[in-house]
Amino acid sequence: MISASRGPSARPRDAGPPIGAAWIEAPCPVLVIDRHGRLVGANEAARLLLPAAAPGDEPHTGVPPWLAEAHLRTGGLPDASAGPPAGEIGHRHFVAHPTPGAADDVVWWLVEETGRRRAEAALSRARQRSEVLAEVSSTLLSTLNAPRCMEVTASLAAEHLADAAVVVAPPQGRSHPLTFARRGGPVTRTTRSVDVAGVPGLAEALQGFPPVPARWINPDDLPSWTVPEGFTGPVGSVIVAPLPGHGVPAGALILLRSGTEQVFTEGEESFARLFAARAGAALSAARLYSEQAAITATLLRDLLPPALSDVHGVEYAGGYRAAQDHDRVGGDFYDVHPGADPGEETLVVLGDVAGKGLDAAVLTGKIRNTLHALLPLAQDHQRVLNLLNGALLSSHHKRFATLVLASVRRHGDRTRIRMTSAGHLPPLIIRTDGTVEEAPTRGTLVGALPTVTAHTVHTELGPGETCLLYTDGITEARGGPLGDDMFGEDRLRQALSECAGMPPEAVVERVRMLVAQWLGTGRHDDIAAVAISARPAGPPAGDGPAGGPPRRSA
Repeated sequence: MISASRGPSARPRDAGPPIGAAWIEAPCPVLVIDRHGRLVGANEAARLLLPAAAPGDEPHTGVPPWLAEAHLRTGGLPDASAGPPAGEIGHRHFVAHPTPGAADDVVWWLVEETGRRRAEAALSRARQRSEVLAEVSSTLLSTLNAPRCMEVTASLAAEHLADAAVVVAPPQGRSHPLTFARRGGPVTRTTRSVDVAGVPGLAEALQGFPPVPARWINPDDLPSWTVPEGFTGPVGSVIVAPLPGHGVPAGALILLRSGTEQVFTEGEESFARLFAARAGAALSAARLYSEQAAITATLLRDLLPPALSDVHGVEYAGGYRAAQDHDRVGGDFYDVHPGADPGEETLVVLGDVAGKGLDAAVLTGKIRNTLHALLPLAQDHQRVLNLLNGALLSSHHKRFATLVLASVRRHGDRTRIRMTSAGHLPPLIIRTDGTVEEAPTRGTLVGALPTVTAHTVHTELGPGETCLLYTDGITEARGGPLGDDMFGEDRLRQALSECAGMPPEAVVERVRMLVAQWLGTGRHDDIAAVAISARPAGPPAGDGPAGGPPRRSA
């Protein structure tokens, strides 16, 4: 573009540039400024934008200050390092691009970028909110602890959405769990009986109804319990948003801004609802996990092997390891049912259900419960096994099991045992001289054939001798130097021969340790073992520590 040339004399104030100059018809505002910063001319668009500007005006009079300063600083030459000057004119944003004119004049083309700037600002806000939502999702979903999830929700809401936040959980009886957070302050939790009807929209939010617009809520109507301790200034604006869960509301979120802060905009209310949706989903998942974990723990209490101790002068110890390290139950099990008095037998049961994992554990629980109901018939092992066999055959389970029953009673300084195997490995007996004997009991497995055939054997344990009942997870454990050799019965016998005179806890622990070393990191079946020991000769019962039986260390 070319500016009209000027003579040596100054142009009069009311004399505009010559008609016909190209910039006059430009659709964008154009200002022509001489080398001293005085306004030489302006087109129609510029006069509409700057109605007070007139040719001949001194710098900073008719020309926007930011443009005058840039003109005097650069002389109208483009500054590649700083870029074109830009600034506000009447709440509108312009970028000025210079073009050399006649003589030393510079033609400044003002290109409006208000719309672009607003779009960039909106895009930046959207990106920030997306980052916040991503942070919310990753942080909340990283924990399945419901109280911790409420703390994180309140803390993030106070940091990104308001000056303070309150998470109101569904009622527990007549009280509501409350979590308070304020920006820069600690997060506190409490359970309190509050009147949710006193907060406009809170009762509806707790039932999952859509939120009440913030402009409908008068901050002066808020009860004192909604304001976190340490909140400065009066409440100026409030949002109450539901925390939607998986079909059931997970609670409600109250956002507070102080009176000195701006009120919530429509966009901020929408963002708060998105935040609440993410938080509600995480809270609902955490509560669902907590409920399922509580149910699982309740069920596991009946499936886990019991802790064993001395019964009627006989020492017992047990050990169990599930096939999968992350499982706590499986297909192997054991139980010890004490006799009513020292003159009655104690029934010891150890079994192995076909399979592993939770499915096998379910059948294990059924077998244990059935055997518990058959305790009055425990004197007749054959009858107990046949009744259990019938119960399994009539159930929907298609698995079978092997069992070994041992009825134990102390007689003087010796311990008498009746043992019956139903398809299970015969027990091993450790004598005081290190000899390891096999109890010659045999039988057919349970839950596969119409009847169970079994042979019962009798044996006695002298003081310090032990009988070990175990599952095939021990002898069939594969490992060793090449990783594929079975532990085998010979290695087990050798290990037991070295356990002569040890207490039952030490025997079981040594077997478990050796098998674990043999396995290394390899896969294995369920492993279970029960040791029955006759108390060695020594002080009578009651002479041990705290009036209990004397104990020995391995």
